[in-house]
Amino acid sequence: MARATRSTYKVSFRRRRSGKTDYKKRLALLKFGDRLVARKTSKRIIAQVVSFDAKGDRIISMATSSDLEKIGMPLAKSLPAAYLIGYKAAKEALKKGVKKAVLDMGRKTPVKASFAFAVLKGAIDAGLDVPHDESVFDVERFTGKHIADYARALKESSPEEYKKRFSQYLKKGVAPEELPKLIDSLKSKL
Repeated sequence: MARATRSTYKVSFRRRRSGKTDYKKRLALLKFGDRLVARKTSKRIIAQVVSFDAKGDRIISMATSSDLEKIGMPLAKSLPAAYLIGYKAAKEALKKGVKKAVLDMGRKTPVKASFAFAVLKGAIDAGLDVPHDESVFDVERFTGKHIADYARALKESSPEEYKKRFSQYLKKGVAPEELPKLIDSLKSKL
């Protein structure tokens, strides 16, 4: 019987070891074609339409929350902002000839009405064909209606708390009760 000359243990890829990449899921997504990548960092939300290339992924279009800050979105890390980011990324991808994509959330757990589904809804409204289930959307939250309703109620009951809670909106000259109208106007600018 022959003796082992080296270890039989195989070290997995570095990104797998650190928990950043699920290679089985990535392969399934790559087989579909283009991907709508939705990511959330501590400071911003990012949406990209990405195509696979042998040398590495190729970004076709990209939108971030800093793009929205330039056109007047007060809180660029909210669900309405995620919706607009997905809308902008999809519009740019459509101009470059991309017709369909699949949502890539990374290793995040899919939760109804989360930021990734807000990005997805924005991309679908822009005209990108992405397979989805309508039950994961909460359109009122994506358009900011829930924020506007809460702001109206709080303004009537406690004006001091209203000023404290919505100071970021008020500092930028935006009335939180008018957020759905602001979203529609910003959407037409994109």
